[in-house]
Amino acid sequence: MIVLAVRIFSSATAPILWAAGALSMLTGIALLIGLFTPISGGLATLMYLVLGFSSLMTRDNHSDFFAALHQAVTSAALVLLGPGAFSVDACLFGHRDILIPRRRR
Repeated sequence: MIVLAVRIFSSATAPILWAAGALSMLTGIALLIGLFTPISGGLATLMYLVLGFSSLMTRDNHSDFFAALHQAVTSAALVLLGPGAFSVDACLFGHRDILIPRRRR
């Protein structure tokens, strides 16, 4: 995510690209420290999907699309798995235990 932001910043001339780069940088930092993991992971998924489909429409090389699709699937899995034990989310909101009740026969 941070690499994506650096790439956007290096080629940005329009203010919307600067805003996209800043959002990408903030999302990457939030994911790195584990802050608001579902929200920042969802934003990362959306950004990678937009990046993948835009590279699919503008270039003949489809490897960028598959790389962005891989990153989108990875960040979506992070949204579904949630924050780790040593994240800021775990310190702020506590650990969550999932209890599966036994079925009666």
